[in-house]
Amino acid sequence: MTDSAFAFGLGVGTHNSAGQWLEVFFPQPLLAPSATLAAAAAKYDSGQALTREQLQQLQDTLTESGEADQAKLARQFLDSQQPIVAVLLDTDRAPANVPEGYLKLHLLSHRLVEPHGTSLEGLFGILPNVAWTSEGAIDIGELPARQLAARLRGEVLEVSCVDKFPKMTNYVVPAGVRIAHTARVRLGAHLGEGTTIMHEGFVNFNAGTAGPGMIEGRISAGVMVGAGSDLGGGCSTMGTLSGGGNIIISVGKECLIGANGGIGIPLGDRCTVEAGLFITAGTKVTMLDADGMPVETTRARDLAGKSDLLFRRNSSTGAVECLTNRSAVELNEELHAHN
Repeated sequence: MTDSAFAFGLGVGTHNSAGQWLEVFFPQPLLAPSATLAAAAAKYDSGQALTREQLQQLQDTLTESGEADQAKLARQFLDSQQPIVAVLLDTDRAPANVPEGYLKLHLLSHRLVEPHGTSLEGLFGILPNVAWTSEGAIDIGELPARQLAARLRGEVLEVSCVDKFPKMTNYVVPAGVRIAHTARVRLGAHLGEGTTIMHEGFVNFNAGTAGPGMIEGRISAGVMVGAGSDLGGGCSTMGTLSGGGNIIISVGKECLIGANGGIGIPLGDRCTVEAGLFITAGTKVTMLDADGMPVETTRARDLAGKSDLLFRRNSSTGAVECLTNRSAVELNEELHAHN
């Protein structure tokens, strides 16, 4: 079973007063760990914190087997008073507990897997709703007491949000990205190198970019944006969580979705959606020929995934029109400099 394990992570996390996991930080998650490492980790329960003796034993085993990086991490964890956990996923199965869920989110944000590259079935039901504060993760039921304790010290406990998912940058900062407002990128987002997320941009978990790209709109859960694409201010991509839909929405390479526009169908490469225009699967679209003359009317779902299309609204009739978009979107190189 352990010869072809899916992933491994040694993490440090937070418990509530009942000893339940609130969150886990995995500094060095591994995809396809070695058989030796998998065999060592298989001895421990992925949902239970390691005792100091177990952690020392694991550290010794990792050192002896030549797993230098993981052994060094285990040695650092020996000095911590926080709960430590070793998570081995023998297969890419649905997460069964909080540590396993957090490991999968780390795999996405560390760029070890892409959106839809790992099973996240049941994740919402596993992760607790947590108060994310200036003192770390706090159980919702324990928050009032912690707030009072802070006030009695003459301090204010800052609650940045109450959510199942923390912001990505408190766990992972991928190389070569710019994020103007870090609270708008959740852990589990996958940001390719060269990606810029501006202040109004948002990236959900199990979603992201291949990079490079300029994101000033919303990348909903399950949506992947191709290299060189630009999402204009206030635009939106309809995710797989919207309305219970199961169509995987994606944006191809070198696309442009204009400000306040949006899509409910996947786009191929080099497509443009006019500012303010929202295309859903059922939108009626008038197809135009090379001379700009109407040829036929179809539903947008029939154009899903096709490349080199320009969607616009006729200013006179209000009809949604589609014609071939022959010019690829070229992003401003200066805006995407990350050095």
